[in-house]
Amino acid sequence: MTQVQPHDSVADQQPATEVVQRFAASIEYDGSHYHGWQAQRSGISTVQRAVEAAFSNVADHPLTVICAGRTDTGVHGCNQIIHFDSSAVRSERSWVFGANSNLSNDIAVRWVKPVDDSFHARFSAVYRRYRYVILNAPVRPAHLPNGVTWNYRLLDVALMRDAAQRLEGEHDFSSFRAIGCQAKSPVKTIHHLRVERFGDLIVIDVKANAFLHHMVRNIAGVLMTIGSGKRPVSWVNNVLAARDRTQGGVTAPPYGLYFVDVGYPEQFDLPSPPLGPYFLSPWLTE
Repeated sequence: MTQVQPHDSVADQQPATEVVQRFAASIEYDGSHYHGWQAQRSGISTVQRAVEAAFSNVADHPLTVICAGRTDTGVHGCNQIIHFDSSAVRSERSWVFGANSNLSNDIAVRWVKPVDDSFHARFSAVYRRYRYVILNAPVRPAHLPNGVTWNYRLLDVALMRDAAQRLEGEHDFSSFRAIGCQAKSPVKTIHHLRVERFGDLIVIDVKANAFLHHMVRNIAGVLMTIGSGKRPVSWVNNVLAARDRTQGGVTAPPYGLYFVDVGYPEQFDLPSPPLGPYFLSPWLTE
């Protein structure tokens, strides 16, 4: 909590000390109609711009929000963590319901909690987690057309799982980063990379200390190529070793990609809601 002190001179007759509080919040959104998370030039619709406008309305002053991990156009968020600073005195309930009343129905604030100044949504995070949802069926979907990626070729999950396990651990993921990626280092640590089938749905669940631009979509593209039988499982080793994006095949679509979780040190005591997307809850519990 930061205190803004008035001038020492009584003659200045400054108002009482203004207290600026830091808040953490969880945001859920359907990214179908937004040009990604990050605010861009005027007129471009982004999730950040909408969230900032909503919270600024509640606070009665302009504010800026910082997120745990930026998402691309068409990518969704189930538990995107942000932080912002405000001098406005509002209850947690008022922040949540006030912001939601100013947001369209494809963005929702799940919770808001005061935190100390040491918390930073991006730099305090110790891991991030995504889920990529594939509808593996011969006919395209009418429901959730932007909520899943449709692949009509029969995918062999056993082959995809074998390939996925070879990417776990610390590696140079240059072959899985976008050409324009601005990350300082391509070396990241994947804590787990799971592939599970639930009827016609296949879920790729990946947790890492951090991600490169398009990293999850490029991993999904490689795994689907292997699962369809176009490449052998050993191809993933060749792609990884090449450290060359041109060797990594096609980038998978953004549809079906969800930013589902962020981990922080226990000292911040943030809420831990069930992981999304919600339509997977009958099968996935962790």
